[in-house]
Amino acid sequence: MTQYLVRRLVASVFTLLIVSLVIFGIVHFTPGDPARIMAGDVASAADVERIRQQLGLDRPIIEQYVSWLGQLVRGDLGRSLFLQRPVAQAIWERAEPTFILTVFALGLAVLIGVPAGIVAAVRRGSIVDQGLAVVALLGLCIPNFWLGMMLILVFAVGFGILPSGGYVPIAEGNLLNTLRYLALPIVTLGFSESALISRITRAAMLDTLGQDYVRSARSKGLGEAVVVGKHALRNAMIPILTVVGLALGVLLGGAVVTETVFTIPGVGRLVVSSIARRDYPVIQGVVLVIAVIYVLVNLLIDLLYTVADPRIRY
Repeated sequence: MTQYLVRRLVASVFTLLIVSLVIFGIVHFTPGDPARIMAGDVASAADVERIRQQLGLDRPIIEQYVSWLGQLVRGDLGRSLFLQRPVAQAIWERAEPTFILTVFALGLAVLIGVPAGIVAAVRRGSIVDQGLAVVALLGLCIPNFWLGMMLILVFAVGFGILPSGGYVPIAEGNLLNTLRYLALPIVTLGFSESALISRITRAAMLDTLGQDYVRSARSKGLGEAVVVGKHALRNAMIPILTVVGLALGVLLGGAVVTETVFTIPGVGRLVVSSIARRDYPVIQGVVLVIAVIYVLVNLLIDLLYTVADPRIRY
């Protein structure tokens, strides 16, 4: 196990190094000059060049990357060009709504997707299975921004029972009030991922329900709930855990669009505003933090495999 963890951590470092190189290149080769944006439209070329020198943007691109990489090694994500504070502080200030939104959306997706997949597998070919397949197809096809706007139209504008957007920090109220503001975004993000989890769960359950040990369990007179829950579901957990881990990365990416639709002051909106202003350090820092979270979650999922299936040894 120790050797496996060491190998995975080394591989993770190389993965993050590649991610840092790719995102640095994409950001810096994208058209747009933060110095020109900061200087304003009426600034002279000399003023723009002076700002570029102050920001270090006049240095060769390789030198800028090596300098940024050196900061990362020291745990420094850099300093925002426009917010005038460290990138880590800017991300931390926006982390609460994004964290709550992502965690609850993932929880909703699992609570809907796994039971729906189990029912669809047990009732294979029935009208219930076909109905769940249609709902799952809709969840996979409907864009998050469209679903979000429809939910606003129905529940905020039509019935007026939920806020159309905004966010109330937990410190200013309580968790229930915060979740009231995040209810529609959570459903928007969680619905599409629940559809994918449902289909993967169904496929995994159909595979295990056809195994000899499941037929043997039924022949012994065990109840259907025990057969499905204890024998079939546990042996189908590997692909389910895998898709749940992948769903977290998708939700973190989807939060960018969803936070924009619902005007939530989270990390997603920070990225959108930073892209518009070409705030290189913030964009690079946020993407790198998301990549680190994604890598760590996948490592955790791999370790959970040994819990779901004791036959797996690293």
